[in-house]
Amino acid sequence: MTISSASTFIIPVENQVRELDAKLLLACIAAERGFPVVIGSRAFVHFEAASLPRGIYLAKSMRSLSNSMFRILRMLGHEIVAWEEEALVHPPADTYYSLRMSPTTIGNVSHIFAWGQENVDLLRQYPQLPENLPIHLTGNPRGDILRPEMRDYFAAEVEKLRQLYGDFILINTNFTDVNPFIPNVGLYIPTKDGDKKSRRGQAGIGMSEEFAEGLWHHKKAILEDFRQLIPALEKAFPDMMIVVRPHPSENFQVYHDIAAQCQRVKVTNEGNVIPWLLASKTMVHNGCTTGLEAYALGVPAISYLATFNAFYDYEFQGLPTRLSYQSFNFSELQDTLSGILSGQLGVAGGDERQQLIDYYLAAQNERLASERIVDVLEESGYNQSQPPASSIPVYLAGWVLANLKSALTQLNMRRPGPNRQSYHDHRFPEISVDQIEQKIARFGSLLNRFDSIKVKQHSRHVFRIHA
Repeated sequence: MTISSASTFIIPVENQVRELDAKLLLACIAAERGFPVVIGSRAFVHFEAASLPRGIYLAKSMRSLSNSMFRILRMLGHEIVAWEEEALVHPPADTYYSLRMSPTTIGNVSHIFAWGQENVDLLRQYPQLPENLPIHLTGNPRGDILRPEMRDYFAAEVEKLRQLYGDFILINTNFTDVNPFIPNVGLYIPTKDGDKKSRRGQAGIGMSEEFAEGLWHHKKAILEDFRQLIPALEKAFPDMMIVVRPHPSENFQVYHDIAAQCQRVKVTNEGNVIPWLLASKTMVHNGCTTGLEAYALGVPAISYLATFNAFYDYEFQGLPTRLSYQSFNFSELQDTLSGILSGQLGVAGGDERQQLIDYYLAAQNERLASERIVDVLEESGYNQSQPPASSIPVYLAGWVLANLKSALTQLNMRRPGPNRQSYHDHRFPEISVDQIEQKIARFGSLLNRFDSIKVKQHSRHVFRIHA
C-alpha cells in the first residue's frame, strides 16, 4: 500500500453562507484528483495549523491583518495560494492596494487565482507585486455555482422558500462598515450613541482618512434610506412579502426592529444567497455583490441610489450597480419594481453589461473555475509532494507561535459581551458531516461524479475530505 505524498489542500471558510458551497465544490474536485483536503471554519483551521500535514493553504485575501498568520504558516512548512474574495467590488486602485494588499503578506504567497481579466489587470499594477509571482486567470468557485448547469443544486431550497414566503421582494444589505455585528469590524469603533470615534475598526485599516470618513457618512445615509425603504415597500406592494437579508457581518437588530413594526417583513440570513435570489421576484440592493450574482442568475435587480455619490457608487461599487437597474428615488424604484412584477421588465440586459461581466468574471462556461485551480496545483507539483520542510528551529518557533496565537484567540472568544465566539458562530454555525455529505451528493447528482468522496470530522468545525 502506498501512502499519498500529495500536499494537503487546506481550505478555510470565514462566512459559511457565502463561501461554503463553492469551496466544497473545489474541495471535492481536488480530493477526486488525489489531494487530501481539510476544510472548515477559518478560525478553527488556524487552531489546527500546527498539527496539519504540510500542504497548501488557500487564503481569501492578502491584507496586512493576515501578516502574522501567513508568517506562522510558512514557518510550519505550508505554502500559501490566494484569491481576493472582494475582487468584484473594490475601491479605486490606490485605496484598494492600501486596504486589501500588503507587501509583507503577498511576499508569502506562491500563486494567485484571479476571478477575471479585470482582477489580473488590477493585481499586475500593484507596485509591490513580487516579480515572479504567478497570477492565474482561473475564475472563482463562487462563479461556478452561478452557472446555469448548477442551478438545480439549490432546487429544493428554492421550492421550500417559495412555499414559505410566496411572492417576495428580496432586499440585500451590506452595511457592515456602519452597522457591524461586533464594534471593531466596522470602519470606525462606534460610540454608544452610534456616532463614530476617530479610532479605526477592522474595515477601515489601510484607507486614507478622507476615503474612510466619506465612506462612513455615505454608508450611514444609505442605511437610513433602507430603514425608510423597507416599510415603504411593504405599503406600496401589499401583495408581496419583503424579505430582508443582511450581510453576514452586520448587526441584524436594526432590521428586526423594523420588521417588528411591519406585517409582511421577514429578516433572515439563512443559507446561501443564490436560492433566495432564484426564489424571489426581484432583488433590491445598493452596490452589493449580489447585484452581480442576480445578473448572472437571470434575476432582475435594482440598485437603490436615493443617496448618490458618483465616487463611491460608481468608482467603488460600480460593477453590481451597473449590472442592475438604477433607481435614484422611491418613485423610480416603485415604477421599476412594478414593471418587473408585471412581467414587462426582465433582467437588465444589453451588450455593455455582458462585456462588463465578461471582463470581471472568467470561466462562465466550458471548464469550471474549480477544475482550472486544481490544474494549477497539479502543474505546480503539489499532487506529487508536500512543500519542503522548514528547518527544525524555524518549525519549532512556528509551532510555538501558532499555539500562542490560538490560545490568545480562544481567550478573546470568551470575553463578555458581543465577543469573537458569538461573531464566529454568527458567521459559521455548527454543521454536521451528514449535512456536508448531503451537499456533496447534490453536486454529485448534477455533475455525475464524487461517488468516491468521503467526509470525516477532523475536529470541531473542521472536516477532512478525500477520495
